[in-house]
Amino acid sequence: MSERTSLVIAGSYWQIPIIKKIKSMGHRALVVNPYEDSPAFPYADGHLQADIFDFERCLAYCKEQDVSAVISDESDIAMPVVACLANELGVPSLGVESARLFTDKFMMREFSKKNGLLYPEYRMCSSPEDAIELLQQIRHKLIIKPLDSNSSRGVFIVSSEEEIIDHFEEALSYSKVEKAVIAERYIEGTEFTIDGIKTPSKHYSLAISEKKHYAHNNNIASELLFAHTNTKYDYQKLREVNDKFVELSGLPFGLTHAEYKFEAGNFYLIEIAARGGGNLISADIVPFMSGVDNYEYLVNCSFGYIEEPDFTVPAKYKNRCAVLKFFDTPANGGLVKKIQGCDYLESEPDIIRYKFNFAIGDIIEPAQNDSKRIGFYIACSENMDKLQTVMQTVHEKIKIVLI
Repeated sequence: MSERTSLVIAGSYWQIPIIKKIKSMGHRALVVNPYEDSPAFPYADGHLQADIFDFERCLAYCKEQDVSAVISDESDIAMPVVACLANELGVPSLGVESARLFTDKFMMREFSKKNGLLYPEYRMCSSPEDAIELLQQIRHKLIIKPLDSNSSRGVFIVSSEEEIIDHFEEALSYSKVEKAVIAERYIEGTEFTIDGIKTPSKHYSLAISEKKHYAHNNNIASELLFAHTNTKYDYQKLREVNDKFVELSGLPFGLTHAEYKFEAGNFYLIEIAARGGGNLISADIVPFMSGVDNYEYLVNCSFGYIEEPDFTVPAKYKNRCAVLKFFDTPANGGLVKKIQGCDYLESEPDIIRYKFNFAIGDIIEPAQNDSKRIGFYIACSENMDKLQTVMQTVHEKIKIVLI
């Protein structure tokens, strides 16, 4: 395949792996992002410093640079831009309608309802009164969230009219395209993520995690533990539910990341995206768990080389396990004096990546949304016993010391 040019949206730390993949395949990778010091700029062959929602500037740049693929990953807000630019350029993408379905939480609920899939009671809300009416109707606590935001911004669990009134405007402020909030019955059960890949005719669910959350905020994940089986939950049933949604959706190709909750023997879709899981789930964990080079397939499809491979996970990977573990802020936070134990993070072969989002001398506090977590590590092991040993050792050795 001769060298061709792609545009990656956006240019944060999380897009660096897809840029590296594009270049390793012999193509040019350009990036658009609004900030001069965008982390992905040094890795790209060129960049446009612009708001990704400045459609005309992005389109002009694509034409100027002879772009023949528009790509993103690990960014919900980028997907409608990817679809619109690709549509204008006449190159393959997820499509404008799929971009809407996989970013608009109300459309996800309506699609589930239309296709006989399970969903919690819900309502589109333009005012606090709309959410209060649902609360009075079902007599159960609600979760309210922006229609099309990400990173758990503006998400609140509410159980009274007063709490709805207190939080509604903040939730609304994070909605981007349409200023609305979706309110729905809050499901108390265990939460899962599931990442997959879509070919023209089939969806393959490749990696499932069971989630844990911070004690101070049950909307923010503190741990995602990946395995192919679970003694408490039927992962095959979850795969079937997830595959059905995607295959009915009309998504032509691409990566997927979904969140489900378990209640009374059933898996309920919370939300689903036509991109890979964030915090490097799609870049690091999915390939390890499945043996699938998901980025290579995404890049090839985006350039128009769309094939129909079999992405069934081979038996030799079925014992593999992985964890995305977020570090916890000690006590209620404070000034960081030192970090102990980093030598173990460097030396343990199963720890493939780690990152602290602060420096010595910074003030840290408990995360208020996904983007405010203080750091993470990713460990990938051939079996659960080894992974649990690594996790326990990290817990014992890594200490964030505050003044």
